[in-house]
Amino acid sequence: MEVAHSLGGLPCLSLGTGPPLIVLLFTPQAAVPAGWGRRYLMRLVKPFTEHFTVHALTRRPGLPPDTTMADLAAHYAGGIEAAFTGPVHVLGLSTGGSLALQLAADHPGLVARLVLGGTAAAPGPICERANRAYVERARRGRRPSPPLADLVTESPIGRTLVAALAWLADGRGDHTDGATMLNAEIGFDLRARLPEITAPTLLIQGQKDLAYPLELARQTAAGIPGAKLIVYPGRSHGATFTDPRFAADALTFLRSP
Repeated sequence: MEVAHSLGGLPCLSLGTGPPLIVLLFTPQAAVPAGWGRRYLMRLVKPFTEHFTVHALTRRPGLPPDTTMADLAAHYAGGIEAAFTGPVHVLGLSTGGSLALQLAADHPGLVARLVLGGTAAAPGPICERANRAYVERARRGRRPSPPLADLVTESPIGRTLVAALAWLADGRGDHTDGATMLNAEIGFDLRARLPEITAPTLLIQGQKDLAYPLELARQTAAGIPGAKLIVYPGRSHGATFTDPRFAADALTFLRSP
């Protein structure tokens, strides 16, 4: 059974049994996901709960709008240090992967093993553009998610459909905190610091990822000492996480000696 609580002062959804696995991902609100967001999260992490206690962490609300990725990493590091006595495994997805990379570089003693899905040490140009549009719309009080449709498909019809669904999913909620997190990824580039990451690292990437193109993923894996890259042919950004191979490949890596 999942439990929503505060872990080291950070909103957290915990479930499963076993050693801790920290999951980092983008959430529109600085709170434990609810509704469709909760169901999607549960689908992603359920395979891991047989072997780990999964802790899906989110940020505290009200962070300054100019918060950087390094600021976020320090924010999360404080929560992890308060809750655990030693290094923990970390799974970072998409923008959460950017955060996980920053955490592993800035706070190497906190990360035992690092799994990254659908991410890279810098976002691609489509992701940068979508993030900027999201931030601008959120800060003007508009439903911000439609521009993120550009990350899903290159089909004009598909983008229109996804954008409409994203607009509906936004509802009337406050997305200011979501904008703060995506704003931190604008201009993010950790490639020069990748050699500082000491945790054993696995990166899983879709061949057709529009947000973090495969070449950037290859540069990321090549820059981290001993890192391994797995590529899923034909898979898009979101389809990487839901591919049945994803959890199996990640678990094999996380459970290896």
